[in-house]
Amino acid sequence: QLQASGGGLVQPGGSLRLSCAASGFTLDYYAIVWFRQAPGKEREGVSCISSSGGNIHYLDSVKGRFTISRDNAKNTVYLQMNSLKLEDTAVYYCYGRSGLKTYWGQGTQVTVSS
Repeated sequence: QLQASGGGLVQPGGSLRLSCAASGFTLDYYAIVWFRQAPGKEREGVSCISSSGGNIHYLDSVKGRFTISRDNAKNTVYLQMNSLKLEDTAVYYCYGRSGLKTYWGQGTQVTVSS
């Protein structure tokens, strides 16, 4: 399973680092996507990283502020979120895929508020 953690309450301009940790399997062969869903809105993809880490993509609205990375030795993928904005408030989920094998992590709440 995947477990997302690291959410919390932060002021605008602040930072958080989310973690997506795998248990029971190795993340080495999995591409990972971070999604988020704000109240009343559809789930959207925020960032993704290939299994090798060589391909990375970001939602336009988070480019330059968020950084995705992976540490396969720790079986964990991270999402460093800087310069957080009110509109980044959402439940963040991680999703892993390797071929037909997929895993969803439970969400972690990120609240940006002054």
